[in-house]
Amino acid sequence: MSETPTAAAPAAPPAPATPAPQPIKISCSRGLAGWLLRNNVTVAFSSYQSGRLYLVGVDAQERVSFHERYFARAMGLWADPQRILLATLFQLWRLENVLGAGQRTSEGADRHYVPRVAHTTGDLDIHDVAVMADGRIVFVNTSYSCLALLSPVHSFRVFWKPPFISKLAPEDRCHLNGLAMRNGEPAYVTAVSKSDIVTGWRERRAEGGCVIDVKSDSIVSDKLSMPHSPRLYRDRLWVLNSGLGYLGTVDTGTGAFTPHTFCPGFLRGLTFHNGFALVGLSLPRNGNFAGLALDGELKKRDAEPWCGVQIVELASGNIVEWIRLEGGVSELFDVQAIPGVRHATCTGILSDEIQSLVTFEAALKAPEGAG
Repeated sequence: MSETPTAAAPAAPPAPATPAPQPIKISCSRGLAGWLLRNNVTVAFSSYQSGRLYLVGVDAQERVSFHERYFARAMGLWADPQRILLATLFQLWRLENVLGAGQRTSEGADRHYVPRVAHTTGDLDIHDVAVMADGRIVFVNTSYSCLALLSPVHSFRVFWKPPFISKLAPEDRCHLNGLAMRNGEPAYVTAVSKSDIVTGWRERRAEGGCVIDVKSDSIVSDKLSMPHSPRLYRDRLWVLNSGLGYLGTVDTGTGAFTPHTFCPGFLRGLTFHNGFALVGLSLPRNGNFAGLALDGELKKRDAEPWCGVQIVELASGNIVEWIRLEGGVSELFDVQAIPGVRHATCTGILSDEIQSLVTFEAALKAPEGAG
């Protein structure tokens, strides 16, 4: 008995080729290594566009060391010598230093950060992250237009929302983005507008940017252009007036913005160390960043925009050192200075090392006679 031939299943279409990543060129000022050594600091910064956490320090030969690891959509960043917090696409990671005092890795690093806890929040578009005096993590939940805390059960717990936001919804109404802390408590936030409709901030990019007092719910200023990264340093409120390209201060009484230093890029990410400001710069993006006064400032100065970190001496306003990224990275997100750290490395979540690296705490010695 003959069998009826069956038709062959159609061949599956070939999988689309994954584009090769564009090479990244990282350069720095000649004096960067010396500046890092004199100030006893490592610089950390994130790029959600490339999904990278970067650690910049000085190796045993006193050369600048660039270390990077992949974290999907790396955004808000907080760091101290023992811990790094990093907001990503749908999680907030806690990385812990596993080296004891005087220990070094085979690469000579005096800190090695290992991902230990990932709190799954869902996609909240988390911007600034900070640690409160009581140890709780607070973050800017940009999607829901509020400040939030981690919850053991839910994606987040609401801590505070701007007075003009009538409803918590995943609509990014005002583009709440920045958080300034005072004595371990949220003090000020920045938002691109006072809009209370879905993505309403997009029509208010040129002006209407706000600084808001968290405790009083009062609007300190609403005359800025896409403000980001408010920080309290030496009793002054510093803000990146990103749509204009200026680092400056806001008078908390009058709301007046005083420009301090122009940096050639869209500014986002700010930290301070030893009288210096470390400012993150991105290339202006078509769409959200287009049509801002920054364009005119760059043209007036016959300048091209930067992607990188510039270090500003506050006393003079001069840019004294810099890191520049070109090629596959055009936007940075956040910047942190890690004091007391010379050379830091990190275990990545995609590397084999995350499976093989095991560290443990020694058991406490049992008291005599126990057992």
